[in-house]
Amino acid sequence: MTGMAGTETAETTTTTEAAGKPASPAVKCLVWDLDNTLWQGVLLENDDLVLRPGVLETLRALDERGILQSVASRNEYDDAWARLEALGVAEYFVLPHIGWGRKSDAVRAVAEQLNFAQNTIAFIDDQHTERAEVAYHLPDVRCYDAPEAAALPDLADFTPTVTGDARRRRAMYQEKFRREAAQSEFNGPDEDFLRSLEMRMRIARADESDLARVEELTLRTSQMNATGVHYSDADLRALLTDPDHEVLVTTVEDRFGSHGAVGVALLERQRDSWRLKLLATSCRVVNFGIGTHLLRWIADRAARAGVHLEADFRRTERNRIMEVAYRFAGFDSKPCPCRDGQDPATAGVQRLHLVPQRQAAPATLTVTGPALWSADGTGTPWA
Repeated sequence: MTGMAGTETAETTTTTEAAGKPASPAVKCLVWDLDNTLWQGVLLENDDLVLRPGVLETLRALDERGILQSVASRNEYDDAWARLEALGVAEYFVLPHIGWGRKSDAVRAVAEQLNFAQNTIAFIDDQHTERAEVAYHLPDVRCYDAPEAAALPDLADFTPTVTGDARRRRAMYQEKFRREAAQSEFNGPDEDFLRSLEMRMRIARADESDLARVEELTLRTSQMNATGVHYSDADLRALLTDPDHEVLVTTVEDRFGSHGAVGVALLERQRDSWRLKLLATSCRVVNFGIGTHLLRWIADRAARAGVHLEADFRRTERNRIMEVAYRFAGFDSKPCPCRDGQDPATAGVQRLHLVPQRQAAPATLTVTGPALWSADGTGTPWA
């Protein structure tokens, strides 16, 4: 194996490397070569192609764990895709790059199209020169030799927390691509297209059944994560029973299907304010403004309750968009009496502040949410 040690990003790491080296986040997408890697033989040489031993089991295992899989292969697209279909495995792949360009360009394109950091991408190829080319241009990508294919599910890099949403991840991305295709064909303003999706956003108190997905969101989300702090299952369970905390999970559906649980917010009730300790949303829904809608809903609830709103923010390599969202919402660093007597922010964390105003409900989707710090958890429409 040619192991590429990933650099630390905003995502909390889950794989520990050798002592003294940084840990790497779990793999979110594996990119496969085809000839003599996924299958035995070479397509252009008209070999009698069969899957390499153990490959089908690896495809199924990674898919069930929510690890996406793609292709970077030098072949004619139609011929290669037809062979994948004949072998019964085409359904496992998203965004295949089959052509005659460099493998590193294909792997980079997959990462960019999925909006994944390169240190969450892995590449497998039987040719040392191809792995070296990818490693040279994309040093954060982990590279594996083809004989290792059957053993990949046993590696810590490929063993993330598995949730119900994880098992549907490939389907959710395929639904995402259909939405994008529909948008490209839509003639009219973006706002009209968003209305046509018939989106329904639900904010609810998390319960024990949600904890695995909530923890996963704190691990996997980097661009739309205000702090990059990982909350473990034990941390979250403790907060569920803390009367001064609200753990909120956001789900979204539309006419194409369910996006699943795509957002988490952690609120702490203080004497004269609410503190937003964590806000994170999946990059899959960034184009729909779900993070902004969630932030505005919280600000609206704070305004109704007559309290100020604070928000923790820790700048990372990838979450600049979250800082922009907070600033655009009106958060600043000015002092306020509501902060008197509070514990200071931890090192590296800014404590932003907002005097909230009532917010109008969005025009492009419906939103329901609970009354915060109330015994009634029934969701009511935002109006």
